[in-house]
Amino acid sequence: MASASGIDTVAIVGGGFMGTGIAEAVAVAGLPVVVCDVDEASIERGRARIESSLAESVRGAKLDGAVADDVRARIELTTELDAIAGADLVIEAVPEQLDVKLAVMKGIDSVVPEQTIVASNTSAIPITQLAHALRHPERVLGMHFFPPVPEVALVEIIVGLDTSRETVDTAKSFVKRLGKTVIETKDRSGYIVNMLLVPYLLAAVRMYEDGFASREDIDTGMKLGCGHPMGPLTVCDLIGLDNLYSVCDSLYNEYKRDEYAPPPLLKRMVASGRLGRKSGRGFYDYQ
Repeated sequence: MASASGIDTVAIVGGGFMGTGIAEAVAVAGLPVVVCDVDEASIERGRARIESSLAESVRGAKLDGAVADDVRARIELTTELDAIAGADLVIEAVPEQLDVKLAVMKGIDSVVPEQTIVASNTSAIPITQLAHALRHPERVLGMHFFPPVPEVALVEIIVGLDTSRETVDTAKSFVKRLGKTVIETKDRSGYIVNMLLVPYLLAAVRMYEDGFASREDIDTGMKLGCGHPMGPLTVCDLIGLDNLYSVCDSLYNEYKRDEYAPPPLLKRMVASGRLGRKSGRGFYDYQ
C-alpha cells in the first residue's frame, strides 16, 4: 500500500522498450521496481535493454558507474506475477492491443490489494474501458510515458470517469518525483499529445507514400524549418510502426476522421515486419 508520503514501491507489467524505460526512470529516482514479463526470453531481452541504456548513460556522463550499479540493484526482473503484489503502484506496459491489455489488467487485479494504484501506459485506448476490468476503477488511471523514457521529461496523466482525485494527486506526485513534468487530460482516445501528433505523422507518411518528397527532405524540412528535434518519419520509427498503427486504429474508431486513418504504406510496412528502430528497419535502416 502507498504510504502517507505517496508511492514507495513500483511494479511494471511488460518488459519491452517502454516497460524497461519506465523501470529505469523509477530506479534512477531511487525507488525499487519489479518488472514482470511472460517468459525468461522476454526477461533477458529486458535485462539487456536496461544494461545497454545504463551503459550509454555512463558513456554520456549522465550517470557515473557507481550510480548505474545502484540503479541495476533496484530493478528486479521476474516471470512471477505474484511478485508485483507488494507494489504501491503497478504500471501496465504491454503491447497496444485491447484484448492483451484487458487480460493483463485482470491479472494485475487478481494479485494486488485494493489500495494499489494501477496505471496503464496506453497511448490511445480509453482508460475507463481498461479500468472496468478491475474491482476498484477509482484506483485506475492512465500514465502515458514517451520514448525514450529516461530522456523525455513528459508524462500524461489520463483521468477515467471513475478515477478518484486522490489517485490523480498521488500519481502526479510520483511523476514529479521522477523529475518529469505532468500534464493532465480527460479520457479521450489519443489524449493531448497523440491527438495532435498523429495527424502530423500520418501526413508525412502520405507525403512520402505519394512520392512528393524524399524521406530525408521531409525530415530535414521539419527539423530546420520548424525547429523539431526529429523529423516525422524518424519519430515514426522511434515510436514503432506497429504501435503507431494501433494508435491510429484507436483514434479512427473513436472519432471517424480521415486524418487518423492509417495510410496503406503504414499497413504494408507493419505486415512486412518493418517496425522501425526496434526491428532494425522502418522508414530508415538501423541495422
